Amino acid sequence: MPIRPYLEGHRFDAETTRLMGIAFETAIAALHTRGDVDPPRDTIARIIIDLAKTGERNPERLCEAALKAVREYPVVNAPNPLPADASSPVLPDS
Repeated sequence: MPIRPYLEGHRFDAETTRLMGIAFETAIAALHTRGDVDPPRDTIARIIIDLAKTGERNPERLCEAALKAVREYPVVNAPNPLPADASSPVLPDS
């Protein structure tokens, strides 16, 4: 999947866009390998784009920064997850 849909008006030269695309696709592939069925593509793209705006062009560093950020904020699949140590709520008798 290309990074272009996530650029949202940000303009980069063709080579920078290509390098960001490599980083984006590499990060997505790495997360799939890890077992993430639906990695947070928008978050990955935003991190890569933000770094590219600061001048970073190395796809390995762009990818690694995106993966690090995603690891720091775990993906939650349940809409209202309970903390791991939470017990089931006790409902009052009706």
